[in-house]
Formats: sequence, C-alpha cells, structure tokens
Amino acid sequence: MALALPAAAACDAGEPDTAPETATGTLEQLAVKVSCEPNIQTDAKEIRQANCETDDGRYVLATFATDRGQREWINEANDYGGAYLVGRKWVAVGEEKVVTALQGRLGGAVETGASHHSGSGEGGEGTQKGHSGHHGS
Repeated sequence: MALALPAAAACDAGEPDTAPETATGTLEQLAVKVSCEPNIQTDAKEIRQANCETDDGRYVLATFATDRGQREWINEANDYGGAYLVGRKWVAVGEEKVVTALQGRLGGAVETGASHHSGSGEGGEGTQKGHSGHHGS
C-alpha cells in the first residue's frame, strides 16, 4: 500500500495538460484573447453572439447577462450536438477540435451535446431560439 501513494503522486506531478484559468470579460475582450474579429449576429441585453473565424477554425462565441440564461441556452443548444467550451457567462460553439484549441487560450470546460438531431443541421446555426419549449422531456 505504501507504494501506491508515491506512484499516484508522481502521476499528478507530471500533468502537462493544465488549461489556463477560465477567461472572463465582454464578447470583444474574449475575442481579442483568441485573435478573432467578431462578426456580431445578436446584440441583446440577455445575449451577445458573434461568428468567429481564426486559424483554429470557425465557431460561435456568445456572452450572457446571467448564469441562468447561459445554462438555459446551453441546455437547448445541446439538442443539436456539437462541442461547447463553457466559461463564466460565455460559451464558444464549434467542432470539437476547434473548441479544444480554444480551451488552451480561454480555459473553461468542454461539454458535448447530444447528436440525436444529426443530419438535420443544414442551415441550423442559431436555430436554438426557435426550439424553445423542448425542456424536460
């Protein structure tokens, strides 16, 4: 048993994949951190949303006025699949490889949406607003 503790400690000491502290800020401040010139699509009190394209790929960056608003948006958007990088009152949505690359600069946690709607995503960006009422099935 005494040998198990040093082995576990050695594994923890060598963890090179530590993500940075989760970023905070406005949509524009977050965009600067990932070298994106945001193309604002939604500019409302509750949510600000922009399309971004960088060397990492294309993604949507959104900021929220409240934690609850963010969680409700993510819960609805998860029905459409995809990968989500989630921070404090912000989310980046894109392909998993893009989201993983962004995590190296913004921190946050990666969440993966359900894929039961796969194949119906043509022109589906931003359609989560029209999908309200699909909670708690």
